Amino acid sequence: MVKGKKLTKKEELKIKAKESARKFKLELKKSASTAIVAAFGFIIALAWRDVIVEYVKKIEELSPIKGNLISAIIITIVSVTGILIVTKIFSKSK
Repeated sequence: MVKGKKLTKKEELKIKAKESARKFKLELKKSASTAIVAAFGFIIALAWRDVIVEYVKKIEELSPIKGNLISAIIITIVSVTGILIVTKIFSKSK
């Protein structure tokens, strides 16, 4: 009802359609922004890949542990730290 006037079925459907379109547009924007941020994150990861590989090789030369184990440990520590930081940032924004 709008100001004491009962809406017709057609008017109700029109209002529901507009609301549904608004929600769809909002979700589309959220999804698009998430995809764009993920793409930028992937580009950043590729940019840092060579630097990380170089330093891991230097650490492997000094370490008694050879092979991919040291790489996996370092990457895991960095990744988990990044996940924790991002989780805290986004949980504060909600």
